[in-house]
This record gives sequence, C-alpha cells and structure tokens, in this order.
Amino acid sequence: MSESSPTAPEPAADAGGPSTDQPELKKAITPKLLLLFIVGDILGTGVYALTGKVAGEVGGAGWLPIIISFAVAMVSALSYVEMVTKYPQAAGAALYVHKAFGIHFVTFMVTFAVLSSGITSASTSSIFLAENVLKAFQLEESLGDASFGTATIIALVFLALVACINMYGVSESVKANVVLTLIELTGLMLVVLVGFFAIGQGKADFSRVILFETAGDKSLFMAIIGATALAFFSMVGFEDSVNMAEETVDPVKNFPKALIGGLSITGLVYVLISVIAVAVVPIGQLTEASTPLLTVVEVGAPGIPIDTIFAFISIFAVANTVLINMMMASRLLYGMSKQGVLPGFLKGVLRGRRTPWAGIIFSTVLAFALVLSVRYVLAEETIAALGGTTALLLLTVFGMVNISVLVLRKDKVGVPHFRTPTVLPIVGAITSFALVTPLAQPLQNYVIAGGLLAIGLLLYIVTWFYNSAVRARRTRFHQPDDIGKP
Repeated sequence: MSESSPTAPEPAADAGGPSTDQPELKKAITPKLLLLFIVGDILGTGVYALTGKVAGEVGGAGWLPIIISFAVAMVSALSYVEMVTKYPQAAGAALYVHKAFGIHFVTFMVTFAVLSSGITSASTSSIFLAENVLKAFQLEESLGDASFGTATIIALVFLALVACINMYGVSESVKANVVLTLIELTGLMLVVLVGFFAIGQGKADFSRVILFETAGDKSLFMAIIGATALAFFSMVGFEDSVNMAEETVDPVKNFPKALIGGLSITGLVYVLISVIAVAVVPIGQLTEASTPLLTVVEVGAPGIPIDTIFAFISIFAVANTVLINMMMASRLLYGMSKQGVLPGFLKGVLRGRRTPWAGIIFSTVLAFALVLSVRYVLAEETIAALGGTTALLLLTVFGMVNISVLVLRKDKVGVPHFRTPTVLPIVGAITSFALVTPLAQPLQNYVIAGGLLAIGLLLYIVTWFYNSAVRARRTRFHQPDDIGKP
C-alpha cells in the first residue's frame, strides 16, 4: 500500500520503539572522553565574549550572576542526567518532552527551539571570531571605521566556510573535540596566569570585585536577574552531550559523574576568570572591550608579547562552537524533514558526499540573517542579543525537560537509573521559566527568538497543509527516538 494512502499504517517505530533496520552506534566514548567532551562543549564563546557584558550589567560583582546561573544549570543538568540514564538515546530534550506529553506539535517546537539556539550560538561565535581575527592581525587601528564592516564580512565568510566544510562531509570525532578543548583551556589558563602575575606585581584591585554598579536606572535585583540570564549562555552546552548517549560506554554509570563533574569544573573556571578580569581591568574598560579576556592579558602583562597568541587561541576556541552548532542545526532540519514535519526540500542529500545540503544551506542563510540583523539593526547589543537569545531558547527547553522529569516518574523502565530529588526539577522549572520572563530578558531577545520560531511555525503549517491535502497523512514524528540522528 502506498505511503499516501489514507489507510496506510504508521511505521512501527511510531509506537515509541527505535527503528529496527538501523545498525547500533558504536560505544566508543569512555568516561574520560565524555568528561572532556562536556567540558569542551560548555567552554568557549560564552566566557570569552560575555565577561565584559555581564560586568556591564552588575559591575565588578559579575561572579554572582555566574554562580546563580551555574546553580540553575546544575539543577537542570541533574534532570538531564535522570532522563539520559532512563532513556539512553540520542534524541535529547525532544524525546523527553515527546514521551512526557505525546503532542507532536509541542515536540516540534521544542526541537526547533534547540535548532534555533544552535544557530544563534553559531552566529554569536562567528561575530566574536571575526573580532578576534582583527585583533590577531592588528587591523582594528589601520581599518578605523571600516573595521565594523570588515568584521561583519569575516563573520559571514567564516559561516560560508563552515557550510562548505559541512557540505564536503566532516566527521567530528570526540578525540578532535579533546584537542580543541585543550586549546580552549590553554587560553583560559593563560588569563588566570596573567591574572596571578598582575596580582603578584600589585596591579590588581580586588575592591572592584565587590562593587555593584547597575546600568541605567535598573534596580540591583533587576540587574542581577538580567545578568544571570545573560551569564547562563556561558553554562549551556551540556545538553549537547545527551546526544552522545548511545555512543557512551555504560551511560547509566558514567553520565552522572561526567555531566556533574564537567559542569562543576567549568563553573569554577568561570568564577575564577570573572574575579580576575574585574580585579585586573577597570570595569568601564572591560565592558567596552569587544574581546574582554584579551584585554585582561594586555593590561595584566603589557610587557609580554602574548596578545596575538591569545587572539589566535580565542579564534580556535570559538571556531569549534560554530562548526558543531551548524552541524547540529543542519542535522535537525534534515531529520525533521525526513520525518515529515518540515517541507520535503530540506531533506536533500548530496549523492556523492551524502551530506544534507538543503539543511546546511537553509541553516546558513538563517545565520547570515541573524548576523546582519544584530550588526546593523541591533548594533549596540551585538553579542548580548544573540547570546541572550540562545539562553532564552534553552531556558525554555530546560523548563520543559524539568517538567517532563516529573511527568515521566510514572513511566517505569525496569532498569536502574539516576533519580534526582523531586524538589530539584520543580525548582529547575520555576527558575528556568522565571529567567525567560521580561524581568530577565530584553525585548530584542524575544524579537530574535520569536522570528526564528515563527519561521519554524510557518514551515510546519506549510508541511501540515501539504501532508493533509496531497499525501493524505498526518503531520507527526514517526520515529521520535531518531530525532537528531544523522
């Protein structure tokens, strides 16, 4: 019977089981590799780009929003640990929400929110990478006013380069991620060493670390809430690791230690960096810097010619963020199109390279539009606008995952798994949703997030009408367990 027949049965996998005609993924990720993958996934653009922005919200006490955002992230991370040990499959948040509610449209919006967060994160990273390129080659002063447009062009060219690499066919191994993680850690340890050097030379002023300064007429409470939502961008990334569950050796045993340990390590590094940055660099100078941690290096050790090296380290640190997020976005577009909840043209695959060319091009066009919009429409909020939008989208997803944990407590899987204390998902849901309210989010974050989700909604509606009128079938995920798989 043809697929378009109105009486055609749904695939067996729609019942919730995985497809049986696909080979199992190789379990090659050891506990140490998993820990390094998680650390590398969390580290990167957030701490490199947003240190000055957070200081601009609350002054020298930028460590406080980082600690609060770490606590919020840890609560949600524990919910993810329960879910990934209970359902060790690669689909992540979309699968958990689908199992909890079984509403295909809700599953779609959660999946598209994750996809959109990846595109906004990649756009943030491409802009920051471009600014570091200008720093590395000392082009800012020579270009003058033209440096802004040049940085924009570099960001777009880099996104196009990433698209070409993805189109050609790149297989990012965990070992390659380890190398890039070590490069990121090298850059951050360099900042720490320079900070200690400056402290030893008596150049640090720790009185700034406890100084609260709010922007405009904001109250201290509102400033801390807003800065926490912004700082949360530095903590996201751990949710990507759940997509590695099927390739992890004994995920039920290893995921809890790796995820909790990895998030704790990065949280400690971020707090240390935020304290050193404010102690070494005056708050005003740190806030205005496009590359704040490079400014820390320049001010803390002006006689050491390491500023160019650090700029290149920053470039490598954020380049991997762009590549991973754009790969994830194109995969999700391809996967949702293949499952029939997005238009069919998005599942186009190159015959020779076997890469999802349509998803790559579409996600790259969206990233282009974001970069241009933020650079020229919301120019004053350059990095914060995209970083804040990423946090807004993922906080919403985290809230849904926390609720799903509570709903799925009635689902007994018959195997041992991690169980987070019941109060924590409640706290996680409340805090996550509180941080997506106007109390914590500026208007431009809603504009960008709403625009992206509106694109997804439009595509869904077009697909729904096409499936209903032409193919005589329902618009739904036929294999929820496979969401996000290549």
